[in-house]
Amino acid sequence: MKLAGKVALVTGGSRGIGKAIAKEFAANGASVAISGTNRRNLDEAEKEIGLFTIQADMRKESEVQNLICKTVEKFGHLDILVNNAGVFPKIKLLHEISDSEWRDVLDVNLTGPFYATKYSIPYLQKNGGVIINIASSAGLKAYENFNADAYSASKAALVLLTKCWALEYAKSKIRVNCICPGVVETDMTAEFLSSPAMRDMMNFAYPIGRFGTVEDVAKAALYFASEHDSSWVTGAVLPLDGGESLK
Repeated sequence: MKLAGKVALVTGGSRGIGKAIAKEFAANGASVAISGTNRRNLDEAEKEIGLFTIQADMRKESEVQNLICKTVEKFGHLDILVNNAGVFPKIKLLHEISDSEWRDVLDVNLTGPFYATKYSIPYLQKNGGVIINIASSAGLKAYENFNADAYSASKAALVLLTKCWALEYAKSKIRVNCICPGVVETDMTAEFLSSPAMRDMMNFAYPIGRFGTVEDVAKAALYFASEHDSSWVTGAVLPLDGGESLK
């Protein structure tokens, strides 16, 4: 097992991409903690996969600090942090976005990873470790009619922070990498993909002929988490989008 003896924390791990990553890590021998805001989703994930669950709002520094502390108290150490928790706003033009809508997206998608990384670093520095940021293809380039500026800005910032942290903590043997998925079928994208015409259009948009699955992202996360596979990889930004970002 690639992650035997490792302890991983996956934020936003009770559903979608985060849940798939947590499941993949657990299947490869890791002890896994997940966070989320919905208690029911956390309980379902705990029952299904056997995870340690902690309810936490990534916008609140004290709750994120407590999340890290509880994980270490439970397992004794921390080896892998996956900054996955995120929100997607309502589609609006820039001048239509309220201050609270802008701040809410940035607080979850950008400040949340800052808090989680800040409080994880002292534990990761003890024996080296891994940080995996889940960004988006929307953080790599602009899309016509996408109209989710706060989301794009938050993910682009997370891409650059990946590179900054990789350099800052390389001497501590902490590897920091980033995955930028395109459209992945989750409950977050269910409404967007509910129309057969939209599904056909999205499939056509990807050169490889389909949009993504949560398992696609989970396998990429496992690669970055595994010392066996990626011990010399840090600061990498992986577009995981069936070739769409090449267009």
